[in-house]
Amino acid sequence: MASRISRQGGVIQLRTARLTISRLAPGDAPFIHVLLNEPSFIRFIGDKGIDTLEDARTYLRDGPIAHYGRHGFGLCRVALQADATPVGICGLVKREAFPHPDLGFAFLCAHWSRGYAHEASLAVLDEARDRFGLRLVLAMADAENHASTRLLRRLGFRFECDVTMPGETKPVQQFAIDL
Repeated sequence: MASRISRQGGVIQLRTARLTISRLAPGDAPFIHVLLNEPSFIRFIGDKGIDTLEDARTYLRDGPIAHYGRHGFGLCRVALQADATPVGICGLVKREAFPHPDLGFAFLCAHWSRGYAHEASLAVLDEARDRFGLRLVLAMADAENHASTRLLRRLGFRFECDVTMPGETKPVQQFAIDL
């Protein structure tokens, strides 16, 4: 599933057959508020304390948007090309506790089982290799999140070990892929 990079008003976007992947912006706060409060997000990724739209704007500013400035990449908005409906987020995250960036993704449950996470992840991994020159990418997943671990294996990730994320007590599974 080839992706192509385009520039729209100076903003780099990845495009796949069905999706547009672009940097998150303050205007995405309503979408982020909904996504980060889905029960599956809270269960498998964690409660980010996004109770209001202002919390979502702060999360975007201090999280993904700041991350772009520090690393040149980060979690991105994934939207349907057909009508620009946001369906999830996908991208690379560089955490201080780990030597390599990791692939992250989360999708609204109304859009699960349509291949969007797979399609977006392939595009992000292609960009990681081709644009950023990365040779190894990690991924973290809750062991009980069978859909995510299945997707990671389908993408070519291999299980490495259990790790405990900084500030957490429950270990997660660490996967890796050579690009």
